[in-house]
Amino acid sequence: MKKVNGQKSKEAKISIFLSGEPRRGRAPLRIKNSVSSFLQQNRANTLLLVLFTSSLLLFTFKSVFAQQIGLSITPPHLEAVIKPGKSILIAYTIQNFGDPVTLKTNVFPIISKGNKGGIEIKEEFEGPIRFSLDNSNLSIGQAYFLNSRAKQQLLLRIRIPEGAPEGDYYYSLISETVPNPALEGSSTSRAKGRIGTNILITVTNSGRIDVKGRIAILDVFSRYKLDIFGKKYRIFDSGDVIPVVLIAENKGKNLIKPNGDIVLRGNFGEKAVYNIIPQSILSESQRQLSASPSAEINCDQGRKSFYCGKDSSLLISGFFMGKYDLSTTISFGEGTPNVYSTVGFIALPIKFLIGLITIVIASLFIIKVQKSKKQE
Repeated sequence: MKKVNGQKSKEAKISIFLSGEPRRGRAPLRIKNSVSSFLQQNRANTLLLVLFTSSLLLFTFKSVFAQQIGLSITPPHLEAVIKPGKSILIAYTIQNFGDPVTLKTNVFPIISKGNKGGIEIKEEFEGPIRFSLDNSNLSIGQAYFLNSRAKQQLLLRIRIPEGAPEGDYYYSLISETVPNPALEGSSTSRAKGRIGTNILITVTNSGRIDVKGRIAILDVFSRYKLDIFGKKYRIFDSGDVIPVVLIAENKGKNLIKPNGDIVLRGNFGEKAVYNIIPQSILSESQRQLSASPSAEINCDQGRKSFYCGKDSSLLISGFFMGKYDLSTTISFGEGTPNVYSTVGFIALPIKFLIGLITIVIASLFIIKVQKSKKQE
């Protein structure tokens, strides 16, 4: 290896590092450029690489925004009895608690779905009822902008044409979001949302309502059941919660709203009364009613109760012993007779008896073993 002024050549060091150990009989590969030019060239390449990467980031970076939607509408529910040829005006207020949003409002027919008070929205309008907005700058189906914390009043005109058939007509006033075009160079996660309020209209010339209600089901979900001579006995443990299910049916052509109570009576004269919460039942449909005050079941994981996941109208808690009668009396409207139904169940300390029998059997077994040992 060469020496320059008593030192090893820097070129040789670089050539060894780049090419590895030289083969025997051959001189190592040397770089003609000096070390300073080598470093300057690499610095220039590094600077170009940084500039190129920055330009890529500049042209490919997009900001991402997530939209939050929070809407409310009042009044949340409307029931009206209207004669043909008449109209009413209802003022609705929509408030935006989320980000600025564009909305549009339409009216769609609805029908009853299931017996839990659910509805199904039809996307095509039908029925003789006519809807319009009395707002000077807004109409049905027209998009409008609503800023954060802002409110929009909708003056909904409901008109019944002359000659409209008598009966019930159910609709929902729905305000839904309209997607805005994304800004250039940005990607927005747009949330879709809609909020609605039900409009339940009864059209009648005379003002009379067709009320035909009945109690479809009054029962209790019992863990144990006995069938003796064709009679069913529902049996609970004394510490169990009693789930009650009450389903009413509307067989008439008009909306009804039942009122009444559920009464629990024991064989020792005890009595408890639970009020039925008034809920609308659409024409020719069923609905599971609710009553209060109602207990709660602990359905935490690891402590799942037998009654978790079962839909009930009322949960009755306490310590029960003996035979009980559960009855309900319901009125479906003024001038109509009350409807009555009852069901019974038996409560016994089943868990306590099982534990006591287990202890007695174990004690007898131990005593027998000890006696046999003494005899031996």
